[in-house]
Amino acid sequence: METTLLLKAHLKKLRLPTMLRDLDKAVQEATDANLTYERFLLGLAEQEVLQREQNTLRIRLSKARFPIIKTLDTFDFAAIPDLDKQKVLQLAQGDFIKEPANVICLGNSGTGKTHLATAVGVAACRKNHRVRFYTAAGLVNDLLEAKKEMRLSRLQRELGRFDLIILDELGYIPFDENGAQLLFNFCADRYERASLLITSNLDFAKWVKVFRDETLTAALLDRLTHRCHILVMNGESFRFRQSKQRAFKINGKEEPQSGLRKAKKDQGK
Repeated sequence: METTLLLKAHLKKLRLPTMLRDLDKAVQEATDANLTYERFLLGLAEQEVLQREQNTLRIRLSKARFPIIKTLDTFDFAAIPDLDKQKVLQLAQGDFIKEPANVICLGNSGTGKTHLATAVGVAACRKNHRVRFYTAAGLVNDLLEAKKEMRLSRLQRELGRFDLIILDELGYIPFDENGAQLLFNFCADRYERASLLITSNLDFAKWVKVFRDETLTAALLDRLTHRCHILVMNGESFRFRQSKQRAFKINGKEEPQSGLRKAKKDQGK
């Protein structure tokens, strides 16, 4: 008993809470299974490591500020047949963050760009990368507010610590000249220093609508696409397709997907 109490005191002092929590159970299991001292200690240590990894991941996901957690196993690749699934899975391994390189997802609204960007970001968190999710409008608002409060440099330093910043919905909301300039500077400053993952409903030729200057836009695109993986994600909106499927169910006319394709084909004749 005295040995157990002393061991627990040492585990607490060494800040090994999982080993402390599981000690009594592990001792009983080791006794019942006649485990060696090494196997007993290994089992306790493995649980401590696993718990710390889970805690670290939880903290990284919290700091990333994803609007909702999404993973690739729930992404409907079949709905975007032109999207290279193997390339996406490779990006999820996080090697592009080490280079560093960028990822840009282009496509019309509702094709899963945010889902894919979030899933790659979550995978990066699992690889111990520091990730931050922003909408383009949200980042511009933060930059404008920081500039107004004379803390822009501090915010830029904070954002510079993230290995990957996801910039979602670029092009959905136009910015004024000040906002566009701040966004340009932010993106340009990360060139060859850290990765960006950008989603946009605009082709590159239309990005001038966001940054308001052709020369500035061209200079930024030259930097962003220097080391970049470009994913084109055009197709029917996931939300629109789900709405159609719900309508079929409500009307008692649920049809297989092949029937939907046939109806669309007949309409095109």
